[in-house]
Amino acid sequence: QVQLVESGGGLVQPGGSLRLSCAASRRTLSGYIVGWFRQAPGKEREFVATINSSGASRYYADSVKGRFAISRDNAKDTVYLQMNSLKPEDTAVYYCAAGGNLRGVLSSYNYWGQGTQVTVSS
Repeated sequence: QVQLVESGGGLVQPGGSLRLSCAASRRTLSGYIVGWFRQAPGKEREFVATINSSGASRYYADSVKGRFAISRDNAKDTVYLQMNSLKPEDTAVYYCAAGGNLRGVLSSYNYWGQGTQVTVSS
């Protein structure tokens, strides 16, 4: 079973940047598709980005395309989400997940982290 731990969240001003990390323990992430998802207060959890096991294929939600970048370092068993040009509507708890599909269908993911809070506010 894969255990996932997110880090890197915090408070940032609009237009700022943050990099989230998703580290694996107990089992390697290297063979898994990994995704980032987010859940804002009062809203359903939604897909943000996914990356395949080699890192060659990446998919993004339209709302973050051109601003966010997902990447991975399989040697470190870590997946990253670089978030630039942040907007107040990006405020949410961000989760990483593994074992699902590249389209980012939530129900396809078996392993989830505990989440990290991102707040975009002046």
